Amino acid sequence: MNRVLIVGASAGGLITAEALRRAGYRGALTLVGDEPHPPYDRPPLSKQILTGEWEPGRLPLRRDDDIEALGLDLRLGVAATGLDVAGRAVELADGARVPYDGLVVATGVRSRRLPGSEGVTGIHTLRTLDDALTLKDRLRPGRRLVIVGAGFVGAEVAAVARGLGVAVTMLEAGPVPMAQAVGEQAGRFLAQVHRDHGVDLRTGAAVREVVGAGGAVSGVRLGDGTVLPADDVLVAIGSVPNTGWLEGSGLPLADGLVCDEFSAAAPGVYGAGDVARWHNPLFGTAMRLEHRTNAAEQGMAVARNLLSPEARRPFAPVPYFWSDQYDMKIQAYGHLRGHDEAVVVDGDIAQRRFLLAYRTDERLTGVLSVGMPPKTLRAWRAMIAAGAAWAHAVSTAAARP
Repeated sequence: MNRVLIVGASAGGLITAEALRRAGYRGALTLVGDEPHPPYDRPPLSKQILTGEWEPGRLPLRRDDDIEALGLDLRLGVAATGLDVAGRAVELADGARVPYDGLVVATGVRSRRLPGSEGVTGIHTLRTLDDALTLKDRLRPGRRLVIVGAGFVGAEVAAVARGLGVAVTMLEAGPVPMAQAVGEQAGRFLAQVHRDHGVDLRTGAAVREVVGAGGAVSGVRLGDGTVLPADDVLVAIGSVPNTGWLEGSGLPLADGLVCDEFSAAAPGVYGAGDVARWHNPLFGTAMRLEHRTNAAEQGMAVARNLLSPEARRPFAPVPYFWSDQYDMKIQAYGHLRGHDEAVVVDGDIAQRRFLLAYRTDERLTGVLSVGMPPKTLRAWRAMIAAGAAWAHAVSTAAARP
């Protein structure tokens, strides 16, 4: 293999490139990214960048000399527009056609938008550094922010905005925020935390339209006709995998690039990070994760499988994510979605220090913690990785002092 092309210059793409070089690959290595910035970390966008704790200069994932040492053909600020699988080449927005022997798709996701919100000042999404800097400049004491969507991005921004003295209304279409991701018990807990910090959290809220005047947002109209005044609106209703450039290529697309247990979508074509929907054999299901840790782990696995196809290994991680909200650090391991039961096995929800264990069928499939020590979480992660039976896991927890 003499030419590897990685499309997507965020964490997954960069770490794939680094892993290839560490494994001894010395051929041509092209990294394409649609943003003009060098690869940077995204989790701080909804936290340290918005608070002003970090300057943008702290975001790059690597120093310039580390990037240079990789010997990349680095093409930033140019998007991929098409893929010719038979001809083994990717077409770019600047008209270039880049050939490859091995291709890694790491194009991530883009934010969903509300219909009718295009071009209206004061309506925001939060995915890029430019998004974060624009929103940061508008979060000032006394201003009114309406957040459409109470998932982790919306919740993290709500926590930051309240700390900055912004009046926050957060809208959730379902009866319990984040219930699909973490279950109703954890969702109700998180909802109460936000209300305790002064967030006007409204569940069962359907957004009819954005209200504006003079090209700027002035409010949000709900399904029942209520208009919520707003100086700014953050749309945090999920994301869409960046697979448009792959349409017509023949690669399987369904809520992302569909990959097998090796993260392969076709011979010599792999997916990594948020855009990849792959079969995780540890849980026996397909999943697409928008977590920083998963992007890094999958990038390393893809590099290994791309270089050694005869010795490929399934990518079967225990997923991990975290969220900082107010003074809480929320951490989770495993596959929480679609669980049958969630039980507090340590601590006390009322004390805001607890660990929830998740059961699917008769197996432990996940844990979520607030304020628990890392050592406790590591023990539960090991049981999830081992496919521990639910009864064994719960009895082990009960036996701990």
